[in-house]
Amino acid sequence: MRPFLTRLFSDREIIRLPGGPIGQFFIGRMIAMSRTREVQENYEKIGGGSPIVRWSTLQGRGICERLRRRGHDVEFALAMRYWNPTTDDALDELESKKVDRLVALTLYPHYSMATTGSSLAELRRVMKRRRTRLPLAVVDRWYDHPGYIAAMGALAKKALATFPADAKPTILVSAHGLPQHFIDAGDPYCQHIVATMCGILGHLPPELPHVLAYQSRVGPVPWIGPSTEAVIDRLAGEGVRDVLVVPISFVSDHVETLYEVDLLYGEQAKKRGIRTFRRAESLNDYPPFLDSLADIVEPALRG
Repeated sequence: MRPFLTRLFSDREIIRLPGGPIGQFFIGRMIAMSRTREVQENYEKIGGGSPIVRWSTLQGRGICERLRRRGHDVEFALAMRYWNPTTDDALDELESKKVDRLVALTLYPHYSMATTGSSLAELRRVMKRRRTRLPLAVVDRWYDHPGYIAAMGALAKKALATFPADAKPTILVSAHGLPQHFIDAGDPYCQHIVATMCGILGHLPPELPHVLAYQSRVGPVPWIGPSTEAVIDRLAGEGVRDVLVVPISFVSDHVETLYEVDLLYGEQAKKRGIRTFRRAESLNDYPPFLDSLADIVEPALRG
């Protein structure tokens, strides 16, 4: 866990800590050391590890299966930004399969320099260092793709059907947070989040109230808001009894959904008197979502 956190907090493309690169080196390591045990305990509460590699692998396989049925000769490899398999590992795998070109598909639907931007920069750095000459096409955002929106809407409707008959749930759309300086510099992330939210709400009963919040703040820098914790407190204070959380910017289950939403926010909601607090299922290997990912990739194969 500590090497993962060290890589994360050392990356100035995602979190710019005070003191420039030197300050980042020392402060990042201090944060990683101080948070290691807490994060380990969080992972222990969701089974001892993250399922994100398993889900991402199933998503890659599902995309390839669909594209092969459409007549495309494709392979895939998974690259994680701060842990294994690395970008080097992914290129090793693809080169061993003798591919003749690359399509980089981000699994972040909403573009940000902190996520997709950092990952693509790392891919290009590694390709340059390895002298990889394969043509590269990039799919760097798909926040408004109709198939993705429809899949999210379907899972949210499925969750709504589990609420008590007398409930009128508030839809709490919870997106991953982002340091404020990215937005100040023109990052489109929040605009993309709002577009996705509006698309999903178009699939849900229009009379249901909704609110947008941002979760997963880390590090000693200002982050966008309002925070999901603050919004839960506000809803409880307003007498809201039923809440459906729809996490967006997450395409699979991992610590932000299984621990942060289900356990941490679930316990907060219970203590504040919210009667029913539920989360829409994550996309994971949901077939309509895999269909949409194949649709998103296919145009890049024809280019």
